[in-house]
Amino acid sequence: MPLSVHWTVPLLIVLFGYSLGSQTLPAWTPGRSATAYTVAGLAGAMLLLLSLLAHETAHALTARRKGIPVHDVTLWALGGVTRMDRPSAPGAAFLVAVSGPLTSLAVGGAALGAGMGLAAGPGWAVPTAVLLWLGWVNLLVAVFNLLPAAPLDGGRVVQALMWWRTGDRERAERAAGRGGQILGILLIAVGWLAVLRGSWSGLWLAVLGFFVVVVANAERRQASLTTALGGVRASDIMAGPVETAPDWITVQRYFDDPSGPSGPSGLSAHGRHAAVPLLDFEGRPSGLLQLPGLSAIPAARRDTLRLRDVAVPLSLCTTCAPDDLLEKVVRDIRPRSAGLPILVVDGGRLVGVITAGDIDRLAQRRTLRGDGTA
Repeated sequence: MPLSVHWTVPLLIVLFGYSLGSQTLPAWTPGRSATAYTVAGLAGAMLLLLSLLAHETAHALTARRKGIPVHDVTLWALGGVTRMDRPSAPGAAFLVAVSGPLTSLAVGGAALGAGMGLAAGPGWAVPTAVLLWLGWVNLLVAVFNLLPAAPLDGGRVVQALMWWRTGDRERAERAAGRGGQILGILLIAVGWLAVLRGSWSGLWLAVLGFFVVVVANAERRQASLTTALGGVRASDIMAGPVETAPDWITVQRYFDDPSGPSGPSGLSAHGRHAAVPLLDFEGRPSGLLQLPGLSAIPAARRDTLRLRDVAVPLSLCTTCAPDDLLEKVVRDIRPRSAGLPILVVDGGRLVGVITAGDIDRLAQRRTLRGDGTA
């Protein structure tokens, strides 16, 4: 199971380590050295990070036990995200959702128990305080995640229960997303009120609320899009034949070619897209060349850089087969690939592309017609 760490994780360690070492521990266990507080604060922050990893790992392991493919786990400053396929049944969705908070409750209880046990012995005041802090934070994480709003685990629980009761997954997803929007707005309001009253900790709450609103909005749009694209296959919407370019030629040669980029817009003279698929020597797709960015390459380097050197590699592009359902293809798009055309590949050969505009137009037509036909 691939694990990635967002650049905000070191920020999490520093902020929590500083807060624990400079404020919480001196208040709970006065009289220790600054070094002891600093080391204990960083240790507590690292333990918190490991507990967040345990929370996300519980989601991933439960999903795998239920036969749900797990793509990766990403840790970042506000927790973590486990990217997986959609559960096929509400029961599986419910178990995946509750596994994370239950793990945080278990970690929190274990930390509190260990801290109380150490408190009985002499000379363990600082480790005891770290464990008690860790326990209470994990209990807070569990309770917060159980709030009934997506993308929190509580929202997933409500979504699973509503799906089980109504049999309509998309309706349940939209309802959970709406709850997330409301919760996020409330968090932002409470956070700013706290800041206006002189508590800078409210800023963290406002950032968290903003994150909840953004993700909840995305999930509501995703649910609506999934409904609109139901039954459509990639071959039904892809555009072809596709304008391509060889990945081994230099940037300058591409500029000099009559079919290369022209004009300030950076669009191809014969193409309508701002990204051109590249093919290797064997005629297989190797990446996507984003035309608007070519003009930023210094003229002195254009004779030495090849197109594949400045293109988005195929590993970061979204690919699919002609018979793949479009709703699944769109759902599996990774954040780093958002906005890039989808490459439709058949037998290793590029047969078509699908742009975000193509998908939006199809979804709008099907939504307006309301009959499930394109």
